[in-house]
Amino acid sequence: MRITLAASLLAISPVIAFAVGTADSNPPTPTETTEVCAEGLIFDLATQTCMTPDQSTNDDSAMMDAVRELAYDGRYADARTILDRLSPNDSMVQTYYGFTARKLGDFDTGMAYYTAALVIDPDNILARSYMGQGMVERGDLVGARMQLSEIRARDGRQTWPEIALRMAIERGVGQSY
Repeated sequence: MRITLAASLLAISPVIAFAVGTADSNPPTPTETTEVCAEGLIFDLATQTCMTPDQSTNDDSAMMDAVRELAYDGRYADARTILDRLSPNDSMVQTYYGFTARKLGDFDTGMAYYTAALVIDPDNILARSYMGQGMVERGDLVGARMQLSEIRARDGRQTWPEIALRMAIERGVGQSY
């Protein structure tokens, strides 16, 4: 069922399949952070107002949700501002740093962040998928296939990270939205 659903969603909208920062196939639901708040601001859940990430009382989970939403919206610099508030010892923080760096055109820094994420958590299949997609973008299909093998070896078969990387390899281009 999972593969059938994945194939159906990919056929109608490749953007949906490559939602940033999670194995969830659905794009993040837009919130006030992207619909109301100006650039550089996020929606604070406690005060119900827009404010800078440094002023926000949101917990780390809500901050990571905002990072994902902003990255999906293409607001990479805003996402990075939030990441600066979070623990650099978190594998997903490093993954998001890598994603935003790569999307901002800094491939080498992006790869360094993915590597850091994998040092923290070698089973982070999302970091492996994004790293592999970056490799595809650079023409390193051997490296990308190695990451795909690692994803599969780490119980990542039939997940969005696996599907996204496999499709990038098959098409010879990394995914972008």
